Amino acid sequence: MMATLLTSNRTEGIGLMGKLWTRRRFLETAGLTAATTGINAHALKAISSAGSLTGRYLTHVSLLRVNQIEVTPTRSIGEDESADNSPARVRSRREAFARGCPDGRMTWGISWLALHDQRKEYQEARRLLASYHDRYGDEITFIPGGYFAPMYNSRDDIRKTIHDALGMVTTMVGGNYRPQSLVAGYMDAENQRLLAADEGVHVCQGQIWSQHGIDNGDGDGGICYPYYPSREHYLKPAQGPADFVDCVCLDGWTCDFLPARRNGFEGGFNSRLGVGPIEAVGNLGITVGRMEMLETTAIHFDRGRELNGFGFVTAIWELSVGHDEDLTAWLQAIRERWPDTKVITEGAFGEEWRRHNPDNSRLDYRFEERGTGAPGSEKNLEIKWFMNREFRLALLRDWTKNEPFTVIDFTRYDLKAAEPQGLQREWSLMNVLNQKGTRPQDRPVPLKSLPSDDQQRIYARYPALRGS
Repeated sequence: MMATLLTSNRTEGIGLMGKLWTRRRFLETAGLTAATTGINAHALKAISSAGSLTGRYLTHVSLLRVNQIEVTPTRSIGEDESADNSPARVRSRREAFARGCPDGRMTWGISWLALHDQRKEYQEARRLLASYHDRYGDEITFIPGGYFAPMYNSRDDIRKTIHDALGMVTTMVGGNYRPQSLVAGYMDAENQRLLAADEGVHVCQGQIWSQHGIDNGDGDGGICYPYYPSREHYLKPAQGPADFVDCVCLDGWTCDFLPARRNGFEGGFNSRLGVGPIEAVGNLGITVGRMEMLETTAIHFDRGRELNGFGFVTAIWELSVGHDEDLTAWLQAIRERWPDTKVITEGAFGEEWRRHNPDNSRLDYRFEERGTGAPGSEKNLEIKWFMNREFRLALLRDWTKNEPFTVIDFTRYDLKAAEPQGLQREWSLMNVLNQKGTRPQDRPVPLKSLPSDDQQRIYARYPALRGS
């Protein structure tokens, strides 16, 4: 069984393209259990403060909304989804999650319109979410801007919306409840800082790692595991006290690293392929799609855990997309293969990482993958990622030919960075070399072809790469 560590306070507990496409349009065209429940707060604190974070962690987020893309409180640019966000859908999702992980806790994100809608269906849906917090310890939080708030709204307006919405969530759940996280898709650095400083929320799902050329916003250039952002740019890890934002930034979707290197649907492949059901099962079918979800999970729970001490897998599933049976099957498969996996809320995971990491000084994530064989994840290719406070580096090669690695991404975080000040879809952080290949300089090169100072910067941290 999946293990879930519990504390007595469940709100604080942790558990053992030329033409832009949407994911939906692509599909249309592409045809730790009861044994540990007695742990007290003092013992939990002692466990948490000892050394580096270890274990396997999975977070699942489901969204309740009215419109597909509620970019501001008064403007929506997507489809009306109210029929697909019914109380029956809410119950079905929670039951599917429980069948896959009976003792797990999940996070629910609720949109602005879903908080305000006075139709009886939405009143009942809100009542259900509050009951799930009371019954299961689920986290109930807000999602601003339909994932894309900074692309469509000013920082000041986003700040006010978050403040008002979190107050409504507190009222909805009752008992002075406060979520530990915000689910945002993308969120600028200043609003992550204010989320912590003004609202007391120190975890934000604030980036969609590697997304570019899909949906309504672009944001490649960051780290796919937890970090504290810099005040300069939400994708840049804070370099020290002067630019430190005390808010743990989390990715929204775990993707297969090989498809993720592509821009949008380049070559007819979906760069968002991974543990999300739209891209996996919806496009590839049940057998291949579920296998891809599990193999993407394995990248983090097998070799990833060996390299990093812990593995983290996450995904946001909108109620409107369905796939409840795939959620159950995925969680059951994880329980069988990795029975020690802790299925907990976004806030609980972020706070657990935060307890082990007061700053970014220990950031040193590594990932290794050989293709799964799914479309865009070529079985003959091997990719290695290195992510730390100073830079991120990606190496790619055809391992079947014993070829040398080439650099497909080298993003320096020690360089000055700045977020857009106006409204635009491009919120990436790109400098030396980016995996998406959208600029003239973004072409794979041998490591020895990088400027000598960049080579020395890499070798100083990873001496084994010298001669690669």
